[in-house]
Amino acid sequence: MKQMVCIGCPRGCHLEVDEATLEVKGNFCPTGATYGKNELTNPMRTVTGTVSIVGGVHNRLAVRTDKQVPKSKMFDVVNEMNKYVAHSPVKMGEVLIAGVAGTDANVVASRDM
Repeated sequence: MKQMVCIGCPRGCHLEVDEATLEVKGNFCPTGATYGKNELTNPMRTVTGTVSIVGGVHNRLAVRTDKQVPKSKMFDVVNEMNKYVAHSPVKMGEVLIAGVAGTDANVVASRDM
């Protein structure tokens, strides 16, 4: 049995997932069951961070992926973010890096600058 805390909603259910059958116990809602199964078979994460920006009010711009990426690709995504330099003006939601790290996710601006 693998134990984990669900991050699908604010409730934070304590889950027990059977690694052989993927049966989930301890979830209050269906989101917990889905999270528990996915966490064992294909863990996914939304990646947040900052990129350099030229001509902005600040020298760093908050960014995030517009969808979850495989957990195994997180460091590749962060490495691409670290190399990227944005140029002001940038609008919130603007795609800065399309198909980051070979995924179908994009890095988007989290604010206007």
